[in-house]
Amino acid sequence: MANLTGKERASYVQNMFTRIAPRYDLMNRLMTFGQDMRWRRIVIEKAAIPMGGRVLDLGAGTGDIALAIRSARPDSKPVAADFTYEMMHVGRDRTGGRSLAWNCADALNLPYASGQFDAVVSGFLMRNVTDIDRALAEQLRVIVAGGRVVVLDTTRPPKNFLSPFIKMHLNYVIPTLGKLITGEAEAYTYLPDTTKEFLSAETLASRMRAAGLRDVGFKRMMFGTVAVHWGEK
Repeated sequence: MANLTGKERASYVQNMFTRIAPRYDLMNRLMTFGQDMRWRRIVIEKAAIPMGGRVLDLGAGTGDIALAIRSARPDSKPVAADFTYEMMHVGRDRTGGRSLAWNCADALNLPYASGQFDAVVSGFLMRNVTDIDRALAEQLRVIVAGGRVVVLDTTRPPKNFLSPFIKMHLNYVIPTLGKLITGEAEAYTYLPDTTKEFLSAETLASRMRAAGLRDVGFKRMMFGTVAVHWGEK
């Protein structure tokens, strides 16, 4: 559940993603009405990957962002890292999946030397980590000076005339779709809960600045329920 903390939360999240891995990509397309593909293009743009750059897709899941980087920038060297083996197993079997470097990695203790990457990108990782500040510190550690951290994640939606429709989508549509498509209604109750309880876009931007990133910015999307954040070391 979204209120779990520490190792208990990490274990829950890992087990949940293991169960939903086979249908994860399909559910993403349905939940976001296909908008997640556009969001990945924004992530790549904000990462400002140099020629031949090394990019870490952290919490890569089935490798959506890493594969998009490979397609958009064939000269780059994307690494897909996740702590759920089954998600990476599904990702390796996707078209182009075996062209990526895959690593098992904990976002709070990255198994990489300092200054090893030109950018670290993530998609829907930060709302699941047990220590946001440590995760940001690790991402800063492994990038070079001038490198970018780009975070695609949910954010608390602002209250406006669309709020009732957003609430219905989060509380009823997504869990119902999750049950029908994956058989895992609980997982797709947890995921909307984390959307409602995660940091606001402004607060995450402040945490990124406090971690040491400069020129931090963000862009809200999907009626304010999703945001791309970026910053430079």
